[in-house]
Amino acid sequence: MIAIVDYGAGNIFSVKNALDFLGIESKLTSDISELEAADRIILPGVGAFPAAMEMLKKSGLAETVKAQAKVKPLLGICLGMQLLFDKSYEFEECQGLGLIKGYVDRITDPGLVIPHMGWNKLVYNHESPLFKGLDESYVYFVHSYKAFCEDENLYAYCEYGSRVSAVVGDGKFVYGTQFHPEKSGEAGLAMLRNFASLA
Repeated sequence: MIAIVDYGAGNIFSVKNALDFLGIESKLTSDISELEAADRIILPGVGAFPAAMEMLKKSGLAETVKAQAKVKPLLGICLGMQLLFDKSYEFEECQGLGLIKGYVDRITDPGLVIPHMGWNKLVYNHESPLFKGLDESYVYFVHSYKAFCEDENLYAYCEYGSRVSAVVGDGKFVYGTQFHPEKSGEAGLAMLRNFASLA
């Protein structure tokens, strides 16, 4: 069973609907015991980094997510991906979950429309079990901030002015997608299916 973390800052229903469509058992929850009992965890997110981190901390879920990420697969989506990093500079410097080394900052390439919204082609940088069965993939982004990380943690990127970290991971249990797999057609659904099969 996949637990979708319900902490008040997520695109939780679209993720739940996509998993239901795929026939994958999932549950929206803010219950720590249910997160601990789940086989895998999805951390969604829409909105501002500092507000989301505050909600995670107040709910007591931040430490639970960090602990569970050491023993089972965790997928952060959009803002949920950004929360995986050490810190963000959105509005103010704010500490993240620290599950992947790096930081989040505003997209500042000149001449670009912000937010970055629309379909972009993934460029695969390293192999990942999320990419099983995928060739060329276009996925759907909506964001104004992007993650900066080491090459070893960057599994895929897209070009929007410069590189935008699209799929990241820690090489163990932690994965993140800046785009919305639940809104990215068959490629996105394939990644959710692949995540659901991770041991």
